[in-house]
Amino acid sequence: MNKHERQNAILELVREQALSTQAEVAAALHDAGFDVVQTTVSRDIAELGLVKVRAPSGRLVYAPPGTSDADRLRALGSAMRRYAISVEAAGPLVVVTTPSGYANALAQAMDEAAHPSIAGTIAGDNTIFVAVHDGVSARSFREELAGSLLKGAA
Repeated sequence: MNKHERQNAILELVREQALSTQAEVAAALHDAGFDVVQTTVSRDIAELGLVKVRAPSGRLVYAPPGTSDADRLRALGSAMRRYAISVEAAGPLVVVTTPSGYANALAQAMDEAAHPSIAGTIAGDNTIFVAVHDGVSARSFREELAGSLLKGAA
């Protein structure tokens, strides 16, 4: 079986099964009749651009690229509700405050969300500076993030 067939099998497997690790992908491929090693699976995952998304179980699993945009943005909204205290625009930046010790976790969620407006984040202990891409208004992005805080509020 060739590389193309193997990679197509990987895409089919991650659509059908909750596979979290390269070892799980390799085992599923073995079950499907492919003789592979973990390094080959690692290379295939990178070439296919697979991403990790949160399954309904809460577990991070592999998914095809592009299918997870909504999931990643939902995860960002959930992280904002969990960790953020306030959000304000400050010039070209958006400043997010958290309880002490939570800024890194929220900044990581922002980075993993790959939000199209976010150019990058810098986190301290309880403050995150969010740089937005050129052409994106910090004020409008602040409104979007602040909207996440209000969802689910009584």
